Amino acid sequence: MNVVSLGFRTDLMLRRLAGAVITERPSYLAVRTPGNPGFWWGNFVLVDRPFAAGDAGRWADVFAREFPGAAHLALGVDGIDGDAGDAVELARLGLTVEVDTVLTATRLTPPARPPAGATIRPLAGDADWAEAFELRLAAHGEQDASAEYRQYVARKLAEERALCDAGHGAWFGVFVDGRLGASAGLFADGDGDRLGRYQSVETHPDLRRRGLASALVHRLGDWGRGELGVRTLVIVADPDYHAIRLYRALGFTDTEKQVQLYREPPAAEA
Repeated sequence: MNVVSLGFRTDLMLRRLAGAVITERPSYLAVRTPGNPGFWWGNFVLVDRPFAAGDAGRWADVFAREFPGAAHLALGVDGIDGDAGDAVELARLGLTVEVDTVLTATRLTPPARPPAGATIRPLAGDADWAEAFELRLAAHGEQDASAEYRQYVARKLAEERALCDAGHGAWFGVFVDGRLGASAGLFADGDGDRLGRYQSVETHPDLRRRGLASALVHRLGDWGRGELGVRTLVIVADPDYHAIRLYRALGFTDTEKQVQLYREPPAAEA
């Protein structure tokens, strides 16, 4: 399967770097992350085209066969224009349709208002990564999350730290008065396309609107171009969330759209 979506191409790059198992079939890819089964977008099926009449049953069966016992359902749709396909078929599976914007840049514009008194540097050591765990929970309003969700976050961060340790990228933090206020990662695989993909730009709710994220994304971009040899920076954003304006102000431009379809597990299993 020749994947055309830049969003999914860089998703698959990250999955491969992390050691995921990717099985190629004639019309889809099955992506497995055995070490973190609660990570939906590490355990999903990428289909080769938008849903057509009759596809609901077909793709539900494929997912069940590839992921027996999975409580969630996650399907990516390859393409660049945001077309998920036949609305009737999507409704039959009770799917949530998420269409994100994929933005790219070759060079970034420095932020107009760099944060005063902040230190931006790569995370280093257990204490920094422990702060990153708490920041992720706070950024998503999950300080009182279940044990299952906390385990998922811990496993995801352990994966991201391992990618950094292996030299595939770095995770930078913005420290304000010694406290981690924002963080994000950037990774590349060194292939001929020289793509660098951002991951998880997160700011603590108490420190938002102070320019931390803009400074962080800019610094990471410069680092990636210099240290990883990245030629094209890639970031994926919710088109209805304010962060996309921040990325555009730094010089990112809308390039394509990425379609993800999912059905959450029953509440007791989420």
